[in-house]
Amino acid sequence: MATDLLNISPQLIVLSTTVIVLCLEMARLPRAALWALVVGMLTATGVAVDMLGTDTTAFSTTFRVDALSLWAVIILGPATILFALLGRSELKDSAREGTIYSLMGFSALGAMILAGSGDLMFIVLGLLISTLAGMAMAAHPRNDPSSEGAMKYFIYGSVAGAIMLFGLTFWAGLAGTTLISGINNPDLSSYAVMFGFITLVIGIGYAASLFPVHFWTPDTFEGAPVSIAAYLSVVPKIGALFALAQVVRDLPVSLVDWPLILAVLAALSMTFGNVVALWQDNVIRLLAYSTIAQSGYYLLGVIGVGQSTLAIDSMVVFGVAYLLMNAGAFAITLGEGTRLDDFKGMGKRRPWQAVGMTIFLLSLVGMPPLAGFAGKFLLFGAAIESGYSWLAVVAILNSAISLAVYMRIVVPMFFQEAEDGQIRTYAPGTSFVWISTFVLTVVVGIGVQWFLT
Repeated sequence: MATDLLNISPQLIVLSTTVIVLCLEMARLPRAALWALVVGMLTATGVAVDMLGTDTTAFSTTFRVDALSLWAVIILGPATILFALLGRSELKDSAREGTIYSLMGFSALGAMILAGSGDLMFIVLGLLISTLAGMAMAAHPRNDPSSEGAMKYFIYGSVAGAIMLFGLTFWAGLAGTTLISGINNPDLSSYAVMFGFITLVIGIGYAASLFPVHFWTPDTFEGAPVSIAAYLSVVPKIGALFALAQVVRDLPVSLVDWPLILAVLAALSMTFGNVVALWQDNVIRLLAYSTIAQSGYYLLGVIGVGQSTLAIDSMVVFGVAYLLMNAGAFAITLGEGTRLDDFKGMGKRRPWQAVGMTIFLLSLVGMPPLAGFAGKFLLFGAAIESGYSWLAVVAILNSAISLAVYMRIVVPMFFQEAEDGQIRTYAPGTSFVWISTFVLTVVVGIGVQWFLT
């Protein structure tokens, strides 16, 4: 038991931190709650870094302590800090500011549990914790857009969760165990295993905003505060896709052709997200559809699990890159405004922020030498090594489409005159987030490419 608790110490630190944050919120100390969250997440991240290289399990193999689960902590810990700082900028003096910090902690904990799942029940537990906290955050503040978005998040989540639970119950009964490794049995019915896998993908796909269970994403993002939308675009997605990678590691291709299923979903998600984003006039909705497309790219790494030596590396590198470029893009959107017209003339008005936004968007496209390019390069390599060259071609074509999407923000910044109106100011937290992610987007991109060379 002591060894098991030691193995999950990063998750226990996050849990303890979140409880402390909640207590500080009850004492009406939101600033102290923020700093407690920052210290706790940094501590958990440091412990996870120290544990890198560990490959073991806890609690009778129900939880995996491996590269995926540890890197989830290393990515999601700093992610929670960045989005909490954005929340401080946006929600300062709100009556529920501290509550948002505690919900961010709980949602991150759920995503970390998902990423280390070795048992179907841990997938259910992690998904519930992560999404329920996300629903509560999306409902703040209490107005019509946020309530509508949170309700859609809840309704679609309830349906997707019910379908997933039904399939997982069927799956566990078939295998005689809830352990994910129990599915690695060639004597099981391939049709039954396929049914269970499809229901699992529905539940995971809902959390990751995969087509066709993405419908909640645009409205929820638009109705929620920008900092919450930014959080929901990264943290639940990474946890869910890491959980899917944990499942397919033990799922024999002889029972169900899961790579083909995921490849079709990836192609549909990339294409749908990018094409629909072309018609959006609201920057948050544009970025929401962008996250759907990015989930499709991310599936290329999942497809490579067990088939490509680049799979895990590609998921980690793209996860880091995705955090940096998404956090930066949402931070500048928070500072400028959510309409495309708000970005007109930004190149003259705020040249450094305009350059930063351009870098983030080009990184989302996958332009070298930025972090997004390094991540996509590895993802495409994983797909090709796994025998899905056609999917890599689809991904490259979609990256070209996404360039047209993001140019809808870049062109007004540099080639259109600003509308008359009040110039918004950047809060210190917002400035810290976009500047730090701007620097890291360039440094990580160059660093990874140098390392690979």
